[in-house]
Amino acid sequence: MAWLARRVAVSIGLVWIVASIVFVAIRLVPGNPAELLLSQGGVAPDPASVAQLEQQLGLDRPFLAQYRASMVGLLEGDLGTSLQDDSPVMGDILDRLPRTLELIAAAGFLAVVIGVPAGTLAAIRGGGIFDRAASWLAGLWLSVPIFVTGTLLILLFAQTLHWLPAGGYVPFAQNPLQFLILLAMPAFTIGAGLAGAVFRMTRTAVLDVIGRDHVRAARAKGLAPMQVLSRHVLRNAMLPVVTVLGLQLGGLLGGTVLVEYVFNWPGVSSLLFDAVNARDYTLVQGIVLVISVLFVALNLLVDILYAVLDPRVRHG
Repeated sequence: MAWLARRVAVSIGLVWIVASIVFVAIRLVPGNPAELLLSQGGVAPDPASVAQLEQQLGLDRPFLAQYRASMVGLLEGDLGTSLQDDSPVMGDILDRLPRTLELIAAAGFLAVVIGVPAGTLAAIRGGGIFDRAASWLAGLWLSVPIFVTGTLLILLFAQTLHWLPAGGYVPFAQNPLQFLILLAMPAFTIGAGLAGAVFRMTRTAVLDVIGRDHVRAARAKGLAPMQVLSRHVLRNAMLPVVTVLGLQLGGLLGGTVLVEYVFNWPGVSSLLFDAVNARDYTLVQGIVLVISVLFVALNLLVDILYAVLDPRVRHG
């Protein structure tokens, strides 16, 4: 429990540091949000109106007062209101965030289902036809940009074969089958490259563990090959795989904007893109903070999985 408490305390500290950095960075961006909101057709707004809106939004308050109010709001779960339409920032994020998480979860599932078995088989049959073919395909998936993969999938399955719609979103509760159909191409677009990374790490880790003494000893005892693989090889080989997968999924929390744009998937990344264009400081700050909290939470989960796979970590 002491180990877990330390990890949680470190995670909370990281969230506070990130929140402070985001607060300062957002206010260093050139441009006056009040003036931008009041500008129409390129005509400069009345200075009195700008000053009135700044007072309404709290932008005329001292820097430290704004920082204190922002941190207190974060502790209370209140991220403020959008500068564009006065809607609650937390509500806007919670409306979009599940859609991005659905996309990332599906991509992660595909990466594990494809990458771990293929990487294990390639390591066991190192140098064989499957190993060479799978390694080449993994390299291809890693080298092709996401937007290129997405565009090719649309051209093939939507425009040429007419098997799948080009994009859109339907909630799972409303139509589960249509949801899965619309999820297929964007999830594979992200999951292909992710599967390539998982494949490479799994292959490398399994090759490393197979040659260790405890694996040779298990074989010498007469254990069946599948028992050796499951009990002595994969359990140890999964440590670096979990790390890579956790970091990759964390990076996707705010990095799916191209996929969401290409497939018209209304997630939080596209919301962040719109907020940046509109200079909506409050919404940008709220989105970045939520993404940062999720990233820290994901790293904490990776640490816990490490401790489950290797109990020695808890005593490190």
